[in-house]
Amino acid sequence: MSRCHFPARLALVSLATGLLFAPSLVAADFKESKDAVKITATADKPNAEGLQTVTIAIDIQQPWHLYANPVRNEDMVGSQTVVKLSQAGKNLKPEDVKIKYPAGREVKDPTAGTYWIYEGKVEITAVVQRGKEDTAVLEVAVQLSACDESKCLLPSNVKLKAEAK
Repeated sequence: MSRCHFPARLALVSLATGLLFAPSLVAADFKESKDAVKITATADKPNAEGLQTVTIAIDIQQPWHLYANPVRNEDMVGSQTVVKLSQAGKNLKPEDVKIKYPAGREVKDPTAGTYWIYEGKVEITAVVQRGKEDTAVLEVAVQLSACDESKCLLPSNVKLKAEAK
């Protein structure tokens, strides 16, 4: 079970020591969370009703995990994986996007409590209501935090375009 919960632990260490970052988190061999994953986004053609499905595939390298959405632990909400879609630099209206996150795997940690994580390969889908004749490329942003059994990488926000299949 993971013993590292980046935002809460980093904040506690920072407050207790007066350091901006915990020394173990800024060691030369540490990377950002985006370096522990490979992310692709593909978009189907819109159907007759203007609905378009975007699939975000995340391949998480071992031994890392990401925090699921929902993470189901109030203290870790800021670390859960979040997908946002935009078009021409503007966020899409929430009523025009329905995102479906997989459930994840439950972890019972005696210190942090119960929470859910993603490991290995994960697919997140988004169904977008497109306007008539709207063919602009959708942009995807994935906010994530990767941890292993003993440490967490710096959080990342990965941006990419949803390429048509």
